[in-house]
Amino acid sequence: MKTPNVLPASGRLGILTPGMGAVSTTFMAGVISARKGFTKPIGSLTEMGYIRLGKRTENRQSLIREFLPFTRLEDIVFGGWDIYSDNAYEAAANAKVLEKEHLEQVKDELSKVVPMSAVFDPAFVKNISGPNVKKGKTKFDLAQQLREDIRGFKKTNNCERLVMVWCGSTEAHLVAGAEHQTIEAFEKALMDNSPNIAPSMLYTYAAIMEGVPYVNGAPNLSVELPCLMKLAEDRGVPIAGSDFKTGQTLMKTIVAPGLKARLLGIAGWYSTNILGNRDGEVLQDPESFKSKEVSKLSVLDTVLEPERYPDLYGDLHHLVKINYYKPRGDNKEGWDNIDIFGWMGYPMQIKINFLCRDSILAAPLVLDLAQFMDLAARSGFSGIQEWLSFYLKSPLVKPGLRPEHDLQVQLLKLQNTLRFIGKEELINHLGLTYYGHDEGEASRIGN
Repeated sequence: MKTPNVLPASGRLGILTPGMGAVSTTFMAGVISARKGFTKPIGSLTEMGYIRLGKRTENRQSLIREFLPFTRLEDIVFGGWDIYSDNAYEAAANAKVLEKEHLEQVKDELSKVVPMSAVFDPAFVKNISGPNVKKGKTKFDLAQQLREDIRGFKKTNNCERLVMVWCGSTEAHLVAGAEHQTIEAFEKALMDNSPNIAPSMLYTYAAIMEGVPYVNGAPNLSVELPCLMKLAEDRGVPIAGSDFKTGQTLMKTIVAPGLKARLLGIAGWYSTNILGNRDGEVLQDPESFKSKEVSKLSVLDTVLEPERYPDLYGDLHHLVKINYYKPRGDNKEGWDNIDIFGWMGYPMQIKINFLCRDSILAAPLVLDLAQFMDLAARSGFSGIQEWLSFYLKSPLVKPGLRPEHDLQVQLLKLQNTLRFIGKEELINHLGLTYYGHDEGEASRIGN
């Protein structure tokens, strides 16, 4: 692949979020707080992360945001859609993620972010409803209204570029069918009001048709459809998904690869969550939970490769539960009990109790994914951006490829992609040249 010439990050970047609830308003508040100097953008690679360049002996480290061109926080503009008409300040106050003192510091800016009316279908999200909803004769009409929203937002806010990151509720589980295979079939299904076309798919379609990079932050089908993946490739639009990797699954992609690396067996992995925010409420619907369950369960199978290691993982009993418990709010508690076994089959246990703040973990992911997707677009990348798997529970990959779930491998993929874009040597940590091996021979296999 030819090394790209990256266009500058000039002008304003609009970040559009379908869904203006806890995650998106926490993201917006944090960006505004950071650019006003009240807090640091902790958890964001694009703001606080470093990247090594060249050999260790060169001692070259660079902030990622200084190595490649990214939009300044001061030049980011927020927009979105929601079924409730509350502005971002009111929505953030209702979400109760952030303390009042932090919200008051950014109240003026948040209050100006007013949601556009949303596309909503109660068949896909059963446990909530709201009045700020679009009307149209067909789903095709609704998709055109979203496209008009995108164009209008870009013009009104004087944005050079846009990125869309889905932050809406998890929709009911759906399996791709005939209407999802080609764009012709998909557009006909839109005009026929097919019940197999979810609202998130309309946002994805509208974004791609408007040339806007799209990320799916939920586990339900949207950008993962064959027709929309091909549409993105054909129209030169970067896409990524699916499902923000924040709490319990983040722990799994850290712990499971370590156990596998040491060839320790796993007999069972029981995971349960207590969550009291809107997401937890939505996930009490069995069909919405099914989408999340599939996403969460897929991680261990892919990491552990039970078909290759049947003695270690072939009989793994993996359970995932999510319980809506209103008093907990956004402060999720994830319990994991891991039954492992080692030498001569002797059993051992690992227990993890992760008391996390769901939206606090997700907010920097929204920022990084938006910034990296904008970088991808300015680098001429199109279609699936697998190098952003680092942020996602169910990474979108080319059909036929096995997704990579090991967090450290994902990070290396991301960093090497940045090195590639920045015309720096790729790093695979072989390190043989430091110990007297011929540099030419070592470079043949990597150094």
